Amino acid sequence: MAAAGALVLSGCAGGGGSGASTADGEPIVVSSVNALSGAGTFPEASEAAQAVFDDYNANGGLDGRPIEYNIFDDKGDPATASQVAREAVENGSVALVGGASALDCEVNHAYYEENDILSVQGTGVDPYCFSTPNISPTNAGPYIDTELSLTYGSEVLGLEKICGLLAIEGSTRDAYQEAIDNWSAATGNELAMLDDTLTYATADYTPYVVQIKEAGCDAVYGNMIEPGIVGLLNASEAQGLDVSFLLLTSGYSEQLASQVTYTGQGIYTAAEFAPYTDESVSGNEDWAALMDEHGINKTAFAQGGYLAAMHFIEVIEGIDGDITRESVNEALRGMTEPIESTMTGTPWIFGPGDSHGSNTAGWPIGILPGETTWSAVADDWIFASNTAE
Repeated sequence: MAAAGALVLSGCAGGGGSGASTADGEPIVVSSVNALSGAGTFPEASEAAQAVFDDYNANGGLDGRPIEYNIFDDKGDPATASQVAREAVENGSVALVGGASALDCEVNHAYYEENDILSVQGTGVDPYCFSTPNISPTNAGPYIDTELSLTYGSEVLGLEKICGLLAIEGSTRDAYQEAIDNWSAATGNELAMLDDTLTYATADYTPYVVQIKEAGCDAVYGNMIEPGIVGLLNASEAQGLDVSFLLLTSGYSEQLASQVTYTGQGIYTAAEFAPYTDESVSGNEDWAALMDEHGINKTAFAQGGYLAAMHFIEVIEGIDGDITRESVNEALRGMTEPIESTMTGTPWIFGPGDSHGSNTAGWPIGILPGETTWSAVADDWIFASNTAE
């Protein structure tokens, strides 16, 4: 991983990882586009996918063929995202697996369609990850997560006046509004206030906290990632804002919990994968052991990258014949049965169709007042209003 990290500086982290390989046949080339530098980063997804492939290669790969995994950094920049996507496609990749970026899908989905390459996204972020034919994420995404977190807040916690803070990147504004509208239609509630002027790079949350305090809200819904969440909580403590915080899975990590010194009336989210910080919730044991073995931070992004790699391996092991882009496409698009996992509330599938979003569940978790660890605050999954359990 150290060698890969050095190559990130030039935009690409080379494949192969640090695991010794017993597979010495012709490599199966796979790539991913990720935000590894810039304002909003998601490094754990590709790190987890790399760990899966390293261990797979160390155990002989696919009939002696190793998976060569190339990790590209889009730096949170559209021009760089376009450039590295072309490098990923032109390097002989049979598929894209385990990527996590705030703008890859929006910038590159048409290019992927033109070149007929499919992506098993580790963390889908922008709306095009869930609404285009060549991409199928393992995660539920921030829009379903928005609806689920708001639903838990209003229907379970009984919060009546929720203020919203949105950090908008690219074309995400309409997708967030649709999620909020779905929550409103299902529950009859509406946000008391919504400010969408934030970005991932926002550093001073004081003006936003003052605005929320003046509005008299009893909760704040926000879509920030970890640095923004810490900034929001610090400003809330300084301004004496004592409310509940309804966040997205992007804030769910042991690292965040260790940094938090103020929780207000509690910090809550609907985890897109089975909560790994609560020992009463089973299903993460193999993933957690692999993350520990490879020294990877345990986050929801790491769960998504792990599942993307595991699903990809299961699919290619069922291919009769050579592993090419064409045969992988046929196998993914031809899926009729989903792949079950104890780590998700709904099974994953690629399959045919113009859009893909099979993960529609979340497990409510929280850091309760006075605590410094995440714990499950529900006994099971909850589901988006427009999907069947």
